[in-house]
Amino acid sequence: MTKQQMQAQFDGEWVLVGDPELTELHDVKNGTVLCHSKDRDEVYRTMLELRPTHAATLCFAHTPDDVVIVL
Repeated sequence: MTKQQMQAQFDGEWVLVGDPELTELHDVKNGTVLCHSKDRDEVYRTMLELRPTHAATLCFAHTPDDVVIVL
C-alpha cells in the first residue's frame, strides 16, 4: 500500500508499516500495514509484540489549530 493510500484510509490514525520502501530522504513510499489505531500506544504495543525486522510508524493524526509543536 502506498503512503497516500494509507493516509486516505487511516486518516487521523497512527500506522505501523512493515518492510517500508523509503525515498532517498528516508520518507516512507509504501509498505505493508501491520497495525493502525487512533491510540499511539496500541501501535507501539503491537510493534513490541510483532518485533518486525524493518518497520516504520506514520502519524496521520490532526493537530488542533491552537497547538504549536516545537522540535
